[in-house]
Amino acid sequence: MQATSESGGGLSPIVKTVARWMAGFILVFGLSVVLYGHLTPGGGFAGGVVLSAAFILVVLSHGRREVLQILSERAPTIYDGLAALAFLLLAVLGYAAGGFFLNFLPKGQPFQLWSGGIIPLCNLAIGVKVGACLFGVFAALAVFRHLHQRSA
Repeated sequence: MQATSESGGGLSPIVKTVARWMAGFILVFGLSVVLYGHLTPGGGFAGGVVLSAAFILVVLSHGRREVLQILSERAPTIYDGLAALAFLLLAVLGYAAGGFFLNFLPKGQPFQLWSGGIIPLCNLAIGVKVGACLFGVFAALAVFRHLHQRSA
């Protein structure tokens, strides 16, 4: 028995509902790992992996076609490029302030969200980049699998 239907419609309504709810919780957890990475274990890479897991769960539960109605095939590439550009912009702004990746923001109070200067912003850019790349790899493998099954 196959997990998804041939039409790409996904699984049962119960699984879709539970996956949609869980994806929301996973997204919030991923964002907290990214944003608080300078204070707790985690950061951009770990949070990006968690963020991509939320999108992968939605694709697995709802099917590729239903997700493509909401999210375009080019979205991972666009977000990947924008995140890399944001990371580079932070580096260049630091260079303009006196040194490459120099902290140009106030450090704030210790153990608060905005206590790391540009580190939370760097973590956010890395988290979006990693999440978009991993989701893009998953989407590419899913398309390759679909094309391979059609040719066989």
